[in-house]
Amino acid sequence: MAIKTIDAGMLQKMFLSGARRIEGKKEWINELNVFPVPDGDTGTNMTLTIMAAAKEVGQITEPTMENLAKAISMGALRGARGNSGVILSQLFRGFTKEIKEYDEINMSIMADAFARATETAYKAVMKPKEGTILTVARGMAEKIEEIAIDCDDLEEGLKAVLEHGDYVLSQTPELLPVLKQAGVVDSGGQGLMEVLKGAYDGMIGKETAADFMTEQALSGRSAAGTGAASEHIDTADIKFGYCTEFIVMLEKHFDEQTEHEFKEYLSSIGDSIVCVWLDDIVKVHVHTNDPGLAIQKGLSYGSLTSMKIDNMREEHHEKVIKDAQKVAALQLEEEREKEAQKAAGPRKAAGFISVSVGQGMNEIFKGLAVDYIIEGGLTMNPSTEDMLNAIDHVNADTIYIFPNNKNIILAAQQAKSLTKDKEIVVIPTKTVPQGITAMINYVPDQSAEENVRRMTEEMEAVRSGQVTYAVRDTVIDDKQICEGDIMGIGDAGIMAVGKDIAETTRELICAMAEDADGELISIYYGQDVDEAAASALAEAVEAQFPDYDVELQWGGQPIYYYIVSVE
Repeated sequence: MAIKTIDAGMLQKMFLSGARRIEGKKEWINELNVFPVPDGDTGTNMTLTIMAAAKEVGQITEPTMENLAKAISMGALRGARGNSGVILSQLFRGFTKEIKEYDEINMSIMADAFARATETAYKAVMKPKEGTILTVARGMAEKIEEIAIDCDDLEEGLKAVLEHGDYVLSQTPELLPVLKQAGVVDSGGQGLMEVLKGAYDGMIGKETAADFMTEQALSGRSAAGTGAASEHIDTADIKFGYCTEFIVMLEKHFDEQTEHEFKEYLSSIGDSIVCVWLDDIVKVHVHTNDPGLAIQKGLSYGSLTSMKIDNMREEHHEKVIKDAQKVAALQLEEEREKEAQKAAGPRKAAGFISVSVGQGMNEIFKGLAVDYIIEGGLTMNPSTEDMLNAIDHVNADTIYIFPNNKNIILAAQQAKSLTKDKEIVVIPTKTVPQGITAMINYVPDQSAEENVRRMTEEMEAVRSGQVTYAVRDTVIDDKQICEGDIMGIGDAGIMAVGKDIAETTRELICAMAEDADGELISIYYGQDVDEAAASALAEAVEAQFPDYDVELQWGGQPIYYYIVSVE
């Protein structure tokens, strides 16, 4: 049967199905990233962005186009992380602006919504690059406009649009040579396709949005059963070792009596039972020592999907570590609150927010009079919401934001567009050294325009580099890189590859300083480098470049052994 229109209830189901699909594919999408660095990656950023919106959408009990549009748009805008997440949020923003006035969406309205989504996303990016998520979005918008002239069946039309989207995605390596060399398609474009394919499956009944909504109840009820008490138990006290979850796609008769019998059976083989029956699916969660028994029983009712089995004894060790990290994070947040309260005196003319990572880097920025530090950048891109929270904490007329990462600039600019009571100035710093230089060059007596010009000029004279390890095999810039290799990454790409951290760092600095007319080499060593090794490296660099001043400072950053700059 043809699908001529989509109402608000169906749109809610489609959106949540799209969110679930990309959540399940995020690690695969991360693997498509050209640079094999252990950073916050595309799949993670896009998933966190859409999940921020899905949380709002999943709580709507009486959906209308208007309340769905608001939940999708604002949830994604505030939760956006990284360039891919911000672009995804802008696609949602344009789409929802077009559909919010209607009670139902037909093929013609859907085509208009695709067009507006693409237009909004392109406008949000200062220098749009083809071969990216934008190209894939535009290709599908053009296709649906063409199809909508003669086709009013959404199932047939959207299927053709998705097929065309796959084709456009397959052509992205032809538009971006770096993708072709690495043998991958654009990861952001792939992420967009996963969202839309999940939404399409939700529309035709192949997938269900109940997954996301029951997941919220499941996580809450599981936490109630295994939360605070489990923090202090030994693994030997765990009676049932395997957390088993799956969804039964019902193929046989299932009623309240059947549900009761199923729960009784699960209780006989384990505990922490959650069995939720919703129309044609049953969501199952059980702690047991024999997951196969639960799975076998589930198969007697229908086919299974979304199966997940975790060894809780292994996870307990990880949980202890994570809980300690949470405590440390809470303590850090309390310290920030105290600092914010101290700073909440008279409103000042200018305030400063910097993205930073590592205790040493944080102290450097604090010493430069930065008012608020946003943790993140290298391993987890802060969201627009993080930026807005920081802006709330700084009591100033004009607030300068230093993103210190090219993948965070769009989120900062989005926070700026959502702030009405303060003037926000985003200095487009792409690295921590650029942020430090920009902050040093702030002059209190100058206007915001003069400071922007001065800080931008000075930061652009800084050459930056980072040293980390490769998380997978790849080829970039004709360099063969193997998993575990040490990489020196400069502003223009990978400049050094080796097996030794110090040697690769020296090679990177040489490449950076070779053509530079500079005076200062700064070396910031991370949490995985001891001071003695860092000092030895600094002495070797000083001997090699006697005309430069070499400064060594503790950065304390994770993942990246060294961050270096030449200026």
